This record gives sequence, C-alpha cells and structure tokens, in this order.
Amino acid sequence: MTRIGDGQESGVLSYAASGVDITEGELAVDRIRKSVAATSIPGVLSSIGGFGGLFQFDAAAFREPVLVSSTDGVGTKAYLASLARRYSTIGIDLVAMCVDDIAVLGAKPLFLLDYLSVGKLEASMAADLIEGIAVAVRQCGAALIGGEMAEHPGSMPEGHFDLAGFVVGVAEKSEMWGPHRVSVGDLVVGIDSPNLRSNGFSLARRALFGRLSDPGASAAEHERFLELAAQPGSRPGATILDELLDPSVLYSPVLQALAGQLEIKAAAHVTGGGLASNLSRVLPEGTAAKIDFESWDVPGIFRVIQERGEIETTEMRRVFNMGIGMALVVGRDEASRALQMLAGLGRRGFVIGEIAREQKD
Repeated sequence: MTRIGDGQESGVLSYAASGVDITEGELAVDRIRKSVAATSIPGVLSSIGGFGGLFQFDAAAFREPVLVSSTDGVGTKAYLASLARRYSTIGIDLVAMCVDDIAVLGAKPLFLLDYLSVGKLEASMAADLIEGIAVAVRQCGAALIGGEMAEHPGSMPEGHFDLAGFVVGVAEKSEMWGPHRVSVGDLVVGIDSPNLRSNGFSLARRALFGRLSDPGASAAEHERFLELAAQPGSRPGATILDELLDPSVLYSPVLQALAGQLEIKAAAHVTGGGLASNLSRVLPEGTAAKIDFESWDVPGIFRVIQERGEIETTEMRRVFNMGIGMALVVGRDEASRALQMLAGLGRRGFVIGEIAREQKD
C-alpha cells in the first residue's frame, strides 16, 4: 500500500488530520456573524462570507475627498494575551492602533478589515477577538466589512494567535491636519493614556518576567510567569497582568468630536518610539517640540516596569507613551478650551509643551 511521508496511509489523510479544522472555522464564522453585522453603517454593500468587502462612501459630501489608510497589529501583547488566554479586549487594541493612525490627519474611519492567524482555531477564541474588534469599530462610527481567519498548524503554538488590521477613512483635503499648519509658539496638548496600549511589550515582558514569558519556556517557567503576573499592580484591585492587558484608549472618537469645534493644527499618535519621536513626525522642518515631562502624572504601571527592569528614564520615554497616548498641536488661544472639551469627553488633557525653533548643535 502506498504511504505518505509521515507513515499515514493514502486515502486516510485529511485536512483536519493535517491540523486545519474547516468545521471549526465555519463555527467561528457563525459565531461572529451578528457582531460583524452590528457594525453595518450607511455605505456597506456586502455581508460576511463574500470574497470582498464592498463600501460606497458619499463623495458628494466632500469638496475634495482624500482616502486615508493604515495597517497595524498588536505586537507581542497578542502573545501575552495568548499565555493568559484572555482574548476579549485585544481586538479593541487592534482597532485603536489602526484608526488612531489616520485620526491624526483629521480622517474619519469608514471601514476596517482584520486578519487573524492561529496555530489551532478555536471558535470561542476567534469570537472573543472579533467581538472586541466589532465593539471598537462601532465606537468609531465605522464598519467591519471583511476579514480572514487562517489556521497555521505547526508554525504557531496551539492557543496562540497574531492579529492585524487594515483601515480606510476619508478626510477633506483642505482641512487635513499636518506640519503645514504648525507654527513656532503653538502649544502641545497631551491626552491621557492610563496604560501601555499596545506598545513596548517586548521590553515590558522582559522587565517584569525575564524570559519566563518567552516562546519555548518550560511548563515550570510558565507557572512562575503566571505567579508573577498575578502579583498586585499599581492600580487598586488589579494585578500586573490586568494592567498589561487593559485595552487601549480609542482616540479616534475623541478627535472626531473635537474636529470642527477646535482648531487642531496637527496631531501625533504616540506609539512605538515614545512621545518625542512621534511628535517630530508632524512638525515642520526647523522646529522641535519642547516637552515638559513633569507636566502630567505618569501612570503607576510604567513605574513598576521601570523599577523591576532597572530601566533608565530616557529609555522609558523612548519606548513607552508614559501616559500620553495622543498629542495635539493647537494655537495658544485654543489650549484652555481644548482641555475643557477633552474633560467633557471623559478624557484628561494636559498642556505638555510648545513648538520652538530647532536648536542646531
């Protein structure tokens, strides 16, 4: 009888035996159907299960519409969520990383697609992840019009996943924010972030857990990781793991609410690279942001990471948001109103710096 390479008899080998369970995939799709449908907004022309997502936006509502797109993932926060088997909020992180990148241009998100890859597909895990995405998409006024779930047996440990997203939004060309609007003397208003969001997790994991959370860790090391992760964090009643897995703030709805009521000149999404590095991306040549790092309270989780890892302050500021997840550049006469409006939207704002001429060495 003919045999296949691993000793399996011909005629017996199946896709499921190879590690891909089509039935589980169909179950997962069924479980997310209602969540995805709940994100439908005017312009959505397709439903789940098609080969492509269809969206027709109202171009007549703009003089010069500009489509703005971005793609991102959640980094090794996904790996940490896998170890903890907590999947319900990581989808919020994904949406935040995508929509907040286009929000800094004054763009409103229209639709998002996601890509989920897993070692072994579990319908309940996929449903939790997609539900989180759907919740966040609805908060941003956008639609989830498509996605992909891919099972990769043998290339990823069972229970682990990676998640990526792709967003398309629209902005009025003449009203887009950016360096062309910024002047010396403008002020920088920071919007609070109570946690890491999805950035710097490789350093945070190493500082807090050493190599206990690395791929390939033994069962005993994994147990030790769980013990450390269950220790009290900086917030009353929360463990370290709770604080690390807290979902990202969604800034897109906040910036959408401010647009048209506040003259925002530029905005910077504070992700990997920290505040200074991301702010520099939206400033005109010859200028720099002078930031007062003592002008806001740094959330306790950052201090825990710094102390446990014995990390220099300059490195912390270069990697983490340190409590400011979005920065706005506004005129001096708009700063106090910006703070009041942010408070009305449930967010804390701080005047954290100003735009000055770049000092040449």
